[in-house]
Amino acid sequence: MTSTQLDAALWALGRGTGVVALVLLTISICLGIVTRSRQRFAGLPQYGLTAIHKTASLTATALIVVHVTTLLLDPKAQLRLVDTVVPFTSTWRPLWLGLGTLGIDLLLLVVTTSLLRKRIGHRTFRLVHWATYLLWPVALAHALGTGTDAGTWWMDALAASCVASVLAMAWWRLGPAFGTPIRTSAADRLQHPEALRTADLGRRVALVGQPARE
Repeated sequence: MTSTQLDAALWALGRGTGVVALVLLTISICLGIVTRSRQRFAGLPQYGLTAIHKTASLTATALIVVHVTTLLLDPKAQLRLVDTVVPFTSTWRPLWLGLGTLGIDLLLLVVTTSLLRKRIGHRTFRLVHWATYLLWPVALAHALGTGTDAGTWWMDALAASCVASVLAMAWWRLGPAFGTPIRTSAADRLQHPEALRTADLGRRVALVGQPARE
C-alpha cells in the first residue's frame, strides 16, 4: 500500500467512524429518554433497553477514539494533539473543529463520572450526565460544519433523521404521557417471570415502614 492509499484509507476511516458515532449518540440519547420513562419500547423490557443504551454509548465512545486517532495520523487532516484537548485552537476551521474538541471534553466528563458513579454519588452523576444533552447538538454541528460529506444528500438525510428522532423524543419527554406506567400483561409475566418477581419485591420493600391507612 502506497502512502497515498494509506492517507485515503485513514481519511475514509476517520469520516466513517465519525458518522457512525453520531448515529450511535442519537440512539443513546433517545434510549436514555426511554429508560427514564420506565416504559417499554419495541417490546423490550426495561433491563434490555438499559443494556442497549449502555452498549450504544460505549460503542460511540470507542468510535470517537478511532475517529480522532485516524485524523491525527492523517497528514491531510492537519490535526494537532492540542486540538483534541483545547477547543477552538486549530488553524483550520477553528469554530467547527473546536466544537468537535468540546464534544470530546464533554464525552470524557460523562464517561469519567459514569465510571466513578459509586464514589461521587447518584445525584452528582445525574447532574453531570445532563451534559449528554449538550454533547449531541455539539457533535451534530461539528459533523455538519467540518465534515467533508456535509452537503451530500445522504448526509443531509442522515442528519435530518437524527434531528427528527431527538426532537420527537424530547417532545414526548415534555408531554403528559411521559413516565406513565404500563400495565403488565399475562403474556409478559410468562415471558419474564424473574424480572417481574424482582420488580414486585422492590415495590413490597418500598412499602415497608409506611403507616397504614385508616
